[in-house]
Amino acid sequence: MKNNDSGETPFSYLVKVGHISANPVEVHVEADKRELAGLAELWDVLSVEKLEADLKISRWKRDGVRIKGDVRAKIVQACVVTLEPVESEINENFEHIFVPEDSKLARAPSVDAGEMVLDPDGPDIPETFTGDTIDAGAVVAEFAALAIDPYPRKPGVEFDGHIEDTGESDRKPSPFAVLKDWKKE
Repeated sequence: MKNNDSGETPFSYLVKVGHISANPVEVHVEADKRELAGLAELWDVLSVEKLEADLKISRWKRDGVRIKGDVRAKIVQACVVTLEPVESEINENFEHIFVPEDSKLARAPSVDAGEMVLDPDGPDIPETFTGDTIDAGAVVAEFAALAIDPYPRKPGVEFDGHIEDTGESDRKPSPFAVLKDWKKE
């Protein structure tokens, strides 16, 4: 396993699949200042103050790799009401499985009619990888990004000064409405 600067993602930690055994390897990964700045740009937030994760990387079935972990991040976003900076903490547990692209385990289970059977509460379909490396850093960044609040607000701030649309103005006026004030001379 080695830390590598990949250019594809601001935060990268490459794992050599051949070095993974059934016994989990524990790894701590943490983004540096340059990586934090790149993540802030990618996620479109004011800043990323911290991104770190504790991972357990192990074999899954014969050819797969399981990455389980806990990702922690501190980000600063603009409040959707006041545009003032809002700090938020992310602390997410995750599990992600990778299999070689030619593995039967990469295919979703299906019924005879050819429809996919997906259980929303069941495990995700394993993601495929090519070659002999998996980017565990990109997985960490992806799970952190999924936990970002899309509508951050400063505590106690509410939307004020807006008028709820009743829908009355949506009705088309009657073509005879112009005649109501018409008088014969």
